[in-house]
Amino acid sequence: MPFSRILLVDDHDLFREGLASLINAQPDLEVAGQATEGLEALSLARDLRPDLIVMDIKMPVCDGLEATRLILAEWPEARILMLTVHDEDEKLFEAIKAGACGYILKNTNSANFLKDVRGALAGDAPLAPRMGARLLEEFARLANKPASPPPELTAREREILEYLAAGSTDKEIAARLALSLHTVRTHVRNILSKLHAINRRQAAQVAEREGWIKKETKKGIR
Repeated sequence: MPFSRILLVDDHDLFREGLASLINAQPDLEVAGQATEGLEALSLARDLRPDLIVMDIKMPVCDGLEATRLILAEWPEARILMLTVHDEDEKLFEAIKAGACGYILKNTNSANFLKDVRGALAGDAPLAPRMGARLLEEFARLANKPASPPPELTAREREILEYLAAGSTDKEIAARLALSLHTVRTHVRNILSKLHAINRRQAAQVAEREGWIKKETKKGIR
């Protein structure tokens, strides 16, 4: 039987080692690696490409939310299941926005933990019942909230955004527009900030979805 390979990320050694023993005792699961903070998890995720990452939220150096953003920015297909001690609304919503596939409490029992791990591996989105209810409440609140105005990009930022969508590098954009590299990088940072995008590709996806650029732009500007 093939194993599903799991990367465990938690700064509490005893808890992490307990999870590792539980997982390794299963006929269909194995621990591929262990990390104690987010940057170590990013490095191991690059090397191991596990089937699932089980990630604590509160860790030193780089916490689980930031690690999730960093990993998914490099490897969008990664599946990350968040672990937490408290069912805090803010952390739940931040984890979902960061791209986590599920969010479970550390005080769950072994059977439920394994069920959630297997569910995440199968493509489900495990959530503790109370968390699921809160998430639905938040979606309902947002659905009734007046739409926020689109971000105000300057004419230059929109021009540079089209080049980003075409896959141009900062140097190529600077040469095309007769701008300094520093100026281009400043514009790119401003664009990412205004669009709440974590990288250039996501900014281009937002712009295309909102109709600010044409799909043909990806082929034509370079």
